[in-house]
Amino acid sequence: MALVVFLRGVNVGGHKAFQPSVLARELSDFDVVSVGAAGTFVIRKAVSQVIVRAELLRRLPFAAEFMICPSRAVIGLASGEPFPNEPSDKGVSRFVSVLARRPRTLPALPISQPAGETWQVKVIGVTGRFALSVHRRLGRTFVYPNEVVERSFGVSATTRNWNTISAICDILKRR
Repeated sequence: MALVVFLRGVNVGGHKAFQPSVLARELSDFDVVSVGAAGTFVIRKAVSQVIVRAELLRRLPFAAEFMICPSRAVIGLASGEPFPNEPSDKGVSRFVSVLARRPRTLPALPISQPAGETWQVKVIGVTGRFALSVHRRLGRTFVYPNEVVERSFGVSATTRNWNTISAICDILKRR
């Protein structure tokens, strides 16, 4: 079964910088495709998560946290309509946060930060290990979806734009 790997906190502002395409080439035995610069990889060869984890830890030049998901979980998320009541326009971006583990309890949803009409991040749902949120930029301050998700759920997470999730599904379909 194919896997999807999401690295957390890499290539952000020069922090834990590396070249994902180089790492993908080094892992070519696993038929790896790099998706963007944020450390997202599709592993198309059937290999265990234990082996993938060991290879990533061995090859990355820094300690890294990452989430590994079976491809069927990502495809399942994308197969429905995960943002049914949220507008898709120029001012609103859709995000998926991959949680390190499913929280024991879920807070009441939606969660808006800041609260009220001036929200910038709204967490609207959870499906398995995926927290779904929308973001709109208002004013000069910027609220990051990942910070809101981690604080609200009490677990480590890494966040990707919905376009990345769509690109992952396209790669898996071409497999």
